[in-house]
Amino acid sequence: MSGDHTHGHGPSAADPAQRRRRLAIVLALTSTVLVIEVIGALVTGSLALLADAGHMLTDSAGLAIALVAATLAMRPATDRRTWGYRRAEVLGATLQAAALLAVGIYILVEGIRRLFEPPEIASTAVLVFGVVGLIANVIGILILVRGGRSSNVNMRAAFLEVLNDTLGSVAVLVAAAVIALTGWQQADALASLFIAVLIVPRTLKLLRETVSVLLESTPPGLDLDDVRRHLLALPHVQEVHDLHASQITSELPVLSAHVVVEDSCFFDGHAPQVLDQLQACLAEHFTVSVEHSTFQLESPAHTSHEVTAHD
Repeated sequence: MSGDHTHGHGPSAADPAQRRRRLAIVLALTSTVLVIEVIGALVTGSLALLADAGHMLTDSAGLAIALVAATLAMRPATDRRTWGYRRAEVLGATLQAAALLAVGIYILVEGIRRLFEPPEIASTAVLVFGVVGLIANVIGILILVRGGRSSNVNMRAAFLEVLNDTLGSVAVLVAAAVIALTGWQQADALASLFIAVLIVPRTLKLLRETVSVLLESTPPGLDLDDVRRHLLALPHVQEVHDLHASQITSELPVLSAHVVVEDSCFFDGHAPQVLDQLQACLAEHFTVSVEHSTFQLESPAHTSHEVTAHD
């Protein structure tokens, strides 16, 4: 006997469609500025502009993943893909993180080299490209704020992406201003290092999270030993084995377990009540909401001849 517990989803169907439109607009803005900054970096020789373009590449990819995830999440599951296309978000984010880690490391290495061998930077042109980037980022922030940036995880992540882009654009402008006013060319390298410091830790964090999901690790914040103790404390429960928890995506944790209950539960009608108590226990005691929980109720006699070893 098993139970699959699914929590309801609050927003109406119109809300996700509106969020997708706003994400698409911000993605278009960010991608346009990315192309402009790459051109600007090639024209001016500014590593800070190139670093900010790399930073915007990180965020463009993040916004694209958010947009794809928001779209794919609307597609229904099928017999072939029982979880739909939700893992596409994780796969895309893993590839993104791996590529951007290489970009961040390159910027760090090149930035350190330029501290000692600074090239001539066209500061006026850098200022122009930096202002364009800053204006686009401010527009993106306003769009996301009006669209409800805290309405779900994707929108919050998108807001943080654009906010980080804004910091990168400010760093480019400061570096260009310092070079224009003082002629100190190393300011460009320092700005690029600052932007790289924004990129690398976030990329490592993203890579760690996505690999954890792909390896089907236990969701963060969920202690399976604690889960087992709570389940064993319930009336009629004698044993809990084959207890597993993982994530389909970063927002969809799942849990399953074989639960041995007293023989009488299968004859006196207690089995459905035990199932309700197991699911209620998860919802009440654990901060990680296990959206889909499945319990197999077994008699003591069944446990002795199961094929697989118990954990």
